[in-house]
Amino acid sequence: MKAVILCGGKGTRMSEVTQALPKPLAMIGDRPILWHIMKIYQYYGVDEFILLLGYKGEKIKEYFLNYDWRHHSMQLDMSTGEMKLLGKSENWKITFLDTGEDTMTGGRLKQAQDYIGDETFMMTYGDGLANINMFHLLKRHQDIGAAATVTGIEKKSQYGTLKVYNGMAQSFSEKTDSIGMINGGFFVLSPKVFDYLTDDDQCVFEAEPLQHLANDGELAVYEHHGFWTAIDTYKNLKEINDMWTEGKQPWKVW
Repeated sequence: MKAVILCGGKGTRMSEVTQALPKPLAMIGDRPILWHIMKIYQYYGVDEFILLLGYKGEKIKEYFLNYDWRHHSMQLDMSTGEMKLLGKSENWKITFLDTGEDTMTGGRLKQAQDYIGDETFMMTYGDGLANINMFHLLKRHQDIGAAATVTGIEKKSQYGTLKVYNGMAQSFSEKTDSIGMINGGFFVLSPKVFDYLTDDDQCVFEAEPLQHLANDGELAVYEHHGFWTAIDTYKNLKEINDMWTEGKQPWKVW
């Protein structure tokens, strides 16, 4: 199974970092947010990723192209140019898909359709961490049989709010400041979801597509009551780094 990660936003609320880097490369300890997300998926057997790039996407490509020598000891034979890695690297297969700097989330996902194929896949945002059990999330999706399953988080927030009844989304309202079940990312999606997306770069996945999925009874909800956070601001980044330094790392399931 593939995991699609949205990595293209400009991260304007974290300008202390994003003037130089895309937000998914903001560091937690000595690794970027994106690495932490991919390690969560890897723990549950997902090792194929499609990264939907936009703002400063070349920085994400550079990070992974330089990953082995940066994070492992190595031997170099300068007479031949042969390099030997001392240690085991990740077994990830990564597709870096340039989807445009100003493209919205639905437009980015639509561009990945040919690379995903006719199979169920996972999707999340490049700035969220959680200790979600992906096996349980996937089972929920399979048991309900809807086109999409979203992870629901109960909290007061500015994020899109889900009205849930019997495990199904009755409605989806984007960015309402209220207490309710919010869109926590970490989706499981079937290929049918592409029928709800347009080729318009300004298609916003969290707007009409999710609303229409909910209206059609095609948006299931997996309720997660464990750790979850979105790293939206520099303050959020500092808080999560403090947790990492103190050894309080609830998202570290690997």
